[in-house]
Amino acid sequence: MKILIIGGVAAGTKAAAKLKRENRDLDITIIAKDGDISYAGCGLPYYIGGFIKDRSSLIVNTPQKYAAMTGVSVLTNVEAITVDNNNHTVIAKNLINNEEASYAYDKLIIATGASPITPPIEGVKKQGVFSLRLPNDAVNIRDYVTNNQVKKAVIVGGGFIGLEVAENLLAQKVDVTVIDFAPQIMPNVIDPEIASYVQKHLQKHGIRVLTGIAAQEVLGDDKVSALKTSAGELSADLVILSVGIRPNTAFLNDTGMEMFKGTILVNEQLQTNLPDIYAIGDCAMVSNRMTHSAQWSPMGSSANLESRLLAQILNNTPKNYPGVLGTGIVKLPELNCARTGLSEKVARDAGYDVETVMAVVDDKAHYYPDASSFITKLIVDKSTHKILGFQALGSSAVDKMVDIAVTAISLDATIEQCECMDFCYAPPFSTAIHPFVQTIHIMQNKLSNKLISITPAEYLAGKAKDYRVIDAGLAPSIRGAKYVDLAKVNAPIEGIGKDEKLLLVCAKGKRAYFLQNRLRHLGYTNTLSLEGGLFFNDVKVKTTSKLTPEEIKAVKALGFLQDKNTEDKFNGRVITRNGKITAQESKVIAEAADKFGSGEITMTSRLTVEIQGIPYDNIEPLREYLMQNAGLETGGTGSKVRPVVSCKGTTCQYGLIDTFALSEEIL
Repeated sequence: MKILIIGGVAAGTKAAAKLKRENRDLDITIIAKDGDISYAGCGLPYYIGGFIKDRSSLIVNTPQKYAAMTGVSVLTNVEAITVDNNNHTVIAKNLINNEEASYAYDKLIIATGASPITPPIEGVKKQGVFSLRLPNDAVNIRDYVTNNQVKKAVIVGGGFIGLEVAENLLAQKVDVTVIDFAPQIMPNVIDPEIASYVQKHLQKHGIRVLTGIAAQEVLGDDKVSALKTSAGELSADLVILSVGIRPNTAFLNDTGMEMFKGTILVNEQLQTNLPDIYAIGDCAMVSNRMTHSAQWSPMGSSANLESRLLAQILNNTPKNYPGVLGTGIVKLPELNCARTGLSEKVARDAGYDVETVMAVVDDKAHYYPDASSFITKLIVDKSTHKILGFQALGSSAVDKMVDIAVTAISLDATIEQCECMDFCYAPPFSTAIHPFVQTIHIMQNKLSNKLISITPAEYLAGKAKDYRVIDAGLAPSIRGAKYVDLAKVNAPIEGIGKDEKLLLVCAKGKRAYFLQNRLRHLGYTNTLSLEGGLFFNDVKVKTTSKLTPEEIKAVKALGFLQDKNTEDKFNGRVITRNGKITAQESKVIAEAADKFGSGEITMTSRLTVEIQGIPYDNIEPLREYLMQNAGLETGGTGSKVRPVVSCKGTTCQYGLIDTFALSEEIL
């Protein structure tokens, strides 16, 4: 039997190799548009960051090595032009000499993958603008960063690849800004409240993130100098376009192939609507393992699994592809993020009776060096108690946590079947009750009403706005909240009514649950425990109490100096680009001054603008507003605030120079 495969990389080469192992008599040919047929696409960002040193490390197999090892014929630099299903042939063009040839098949496998989408904006052909898909893309980006001494980069797109590139450019000492048109990063991947946490984490670690922002034009002469966006201009020496990918299937448009938005629709045997033609990898639209609806999963892991299974099917092994869960993971600066299954919204839209819980659990014995925490979100069906989805954040092995959830979902498990799972335990690896099982226990408590809680999403939506905040931590940590020492609660608490609405908050959620248990026993009827505690949530209480010296010192480091004529008002310094701000940025600063301060703005001698009269409780909302709407930060003196007098073109101690350029050089 003659099998023709269009495309290599993960899907095509895996299918061909497995086919040959199953049946050495098969006549198999791969035609591939590129010169590289097997490379580590998922490793490209780490080449940019220098963690992978040599390009050769990205190449899994050369065409010659692969052909010798497998017995498969490999033709590179050959592009498929059309498929003639009636005659079982593919017309393809040799990209070296432009000659066309016909390739016959008994079975055809389409594994053409996908290519980066180039957004329809002006200037994308300028030097310093790149997409990332092939090994040479990564090589060109890293060389450009080095040879052009790139200091500032803007990444258009906040998905997995965009964020991985951001981390790796940061490792190369590049100042990075990520923008995304969606209202959150990693849209349709993680839930909004988790995306918000990740975004704040990235900003704390030096990656500026702007959401709800559209790229409009790449500015500069021959080279990129800035990116014009709907929020103003962003200075940039480098622009990476990472707005998504599009299946490489245009050559099939007139073949009668059934497709959806460029993806090839396949059944459980990975077969298309045309006889003897199959599709796998990034060009194929498979199904969701849980809902059985169509789902596109352009992941290297999915491509490999589909390819191996198809090879068995074509060798008459009766198997069906069960579909995907959308499992994914991304490494970020000091934070890993992973997910599987359905998101909360998708689960609700699919008709499930959804319950969720957010938990903060230890990742290993708390006393062990480098112990940290996992943030987990578990999504289940109330009626069946089956696990629908799982998302996890943490500095350590979130993949282990999510992989357990993958196993449970794949086996159609309920939370009861997971509550006594016997996982490995030793202090360097885990806790005595595994953190995944702890999350299961918390969900069981919630479903049985032993825990009455509010999720971070519900808290952000204002569900607890009428509740009195009770600080249940080890020590007082919420300014203006009433502190309750759990160990001393053995009777009704003086000053707190038994019917009063109480929001119980501690560091991670455990002590709040313990306090709720005691209060309910004592007759308190209206308590809510805040899931995730202060670890995940930003809890503020309106108060008239006097600020402590420690509180004043803490916000001074953020660029907020106390107005000595008031009790709790501050003047906040907004960092500019060495004295420059755009009209849009100026508008956002004015709006922030009106919304969070007195409405007045002053100038400083350190090339910053200062918003006046900001109440203490408005400091964090103001900082978030400036970052979200214009990518602006606040700060005092330091590496980002230089006292260079910005008198463009005047004579100073350095001679006749452009001091804007000087201040840029200092940064």
